Amino acid sequence: MQQVKKKLRKKSSMEIAKFCVPAAVEKKAQEPVILDVRKLCSFTDFFVIMSGRSTRHVQGLAETIETELRSKRLSTSKAEGLNEGTWVLLDYNDVVVHIFYSETRKFYDIEGLWHDAPRITIKEQPAALK
Repeated sequence: MQQVKKKLRKKSSMEIAKFCVPAAVEKKAQEPVILDVRKLCSFTDFFVIMSGRSTRHVQGLAETIETELRSKRLSTSKAEGLNEGTWVLLDYNDVVVHIFYSETRKFYDIEGLWHDAPRITIKEQPAALK
């Protein structure tokens, strides 16, 4: 098993969460959001939430994120929902990525369930991760 690249070993979970967004946005992910849930739950630090226009788009976004992070030797501990493509969950331990078909995102309203979680600004990208 390959180790995480040296420049990523000391990166915080927030930086890893922010790293998930640019590749997905490049592939036309809709409404990306990062929620800081560190003070609200014990199983992860951040949720990265985004939408796709179709089930195939959702699957493509998941594949893009996995490829980008795998290139940095970061692998998911679990991925669910890839076959259906309505809600894909990628678990990177301290970062959980939720990729929804737009209608499914409205129905489950993860942002509403975690409304107490602060939203993280995703405009700036950690340059050291590129």
